[in-house]
Amino acid sequence: MSIGIKTYGAFVPQLRMAKAAIADAHAWALPNLKSLARGERALCSWDEDAITMAVQASRECLGAYPAPRPAGLQFASTTAPFADLQNAAIVSGALRLPAQMPCQDVSGSTRAGLTALAQTLQYGGAEDRLVVASDRRHARPGSTQELTYGAGAAAFLTGEGDVLARYLGAQSISLAFVDHFRESGERYDYFGEERWIRDEGVLRLVPKVVGTLLNRLGIAADGVAWFALTGVPGGSDKLAAKALGIAPERVVPNLGDTVGDTGTAHALLLLASALEQGKAGDVVVVAAFGLGCEALAFEISDGGRRPASGLAATLAMRRAETSYGKMLSFAGELRLDWGPRSEVQIKAALTQQYRTADQILAFVGGRCAACGQVQFPRLPTCVSCAASEPLTPFPLADQPAQVATLSADWLQYYPAPPLYVGLIQFDAGARLLMEIVDVPAGAIDVGAPVRFAFRLKAHDELRHYTRYFWKAIPVLSRGTANSRA
Repeated sequence: MSIGIKTYGAFVPQLRMAKAAIADAHAWALPNLKSLARGERALCSWDEDAITMAVQASRECLGAYPAPRPAGLQFASTTAPFADLQNAAIVSGALRLPAQMPCQDVSGSTRAGLTALAQTLQYGGAEDRLVVASDRRHARPGSTQELTYGAGAAAFLTGEGDVLARYLGAQSISLAFVDHFRESGERYDYFGEERWIRDEGVLRLVPKVVGTLLNRLGIAADGVAWFALTGVPGGSDKLAAKALGIAPERVVPNLGDTVGDTGTAHALLLLASALEQGKAGDVVVVAAFGLGCEALAFEISDGGRRPASGLAATLAMRRAETSYGKMLSFAGELRLDWGPRSEVQIKAALTQQYRTADQILAFVGGRCAACGQVQFPRLPTCVSCAASEPLTPFPLADQPAQVATLSADWLQYYPAPPLYVGLIQFDAGARLLMEIVDVPAGAIDVGAPVRFAFRLKAHDELRHYTRYFWKAIPVLSRGTANSRA
């Protein structure tokens, strides 16, 4: 039986900012940024972060199976919200995975996503396991990273049996070659000189590691159909491929002009891209550079299950953002004076959060055993027949629903005004007042279908604690920004 990738999921935020607009904002002082102003980069809205993107990518991944029950979850990120709180456990809770399932955070390097996948495939055994990588990278305004960084997430379900890509092997090296770093508590990365990183680091280490892997597997350079390399200066992937004897047309496009560098997620996003473009029998080699190098090899098979909407679909669902000020505000780089209405206490009741964890994190309502009424939240008695029997848990995150009432509030404080709220009517019977997000101008009305996404609800600036909940998103026609299922 083969061990490998059974399916995958990818997520890139809808908001895209033209790099030219970023460069223009700094043209008065930093005209050199014009040389980087090609294409666009993905950016998170104010209520998206590494955890919310990881949940979305994982839902896409696990949605390919009717009742997935992975035996473990690894969450890789260098920008996870919490330093001393297991981020992977929040992801697991939002996905309604078993509480007994081991969870682990993986960090310390932008190659952590590929490292987590390698370790899972090498030591995870035959059981299904979920590996997800996600990063919302922060860049100092006016830096080159502001134009080259992006945001995104990718998730892979590994296991034995019917696989989408058969795992062939891995090779790694760990050396104290510091190309960039960020001290604990700091917000921005510090980079070394690009030419030195490329010539002394990438072009010496990557061909050595990948070449050793290919030699051990008995695969010639011309037998590699897809080659991806992340964590390196622009153009270094093609130079490394040339040093290995791999044709330039076999290098997977690095998404630099459509998404930007997504850190730990980037190697997995490029692997997803190769799986979507390749055919059965193709050999895929993906490598990540960072304090050494990690390289994995796969052979695409005709088995496994593909996600309902993969990387190409999430890239197509874009919404242009033209305001540089909004980009800075969403990223926390610009603190606006929102006035007294924003001065609210939002301390989380951790006791209540624990008691209702499945309702808050996993969006699980209840169904009355007596009359069948579905409701949220789960109350001691049924809202329809007043029966006092405990309600049966009823997950709502994937249930079809429509907007029943709608209001756009410009008076209440909201980081991206106006605040859209409305009653959401579920086909299953529940009705719930919810926040509605990702609303293009004039693109929603009563009766519009909605889907649901796990998002940041509020951030306690005093105690530095982030709360999450589910929000409604309009489902628009194909080709409109947020029409993803």
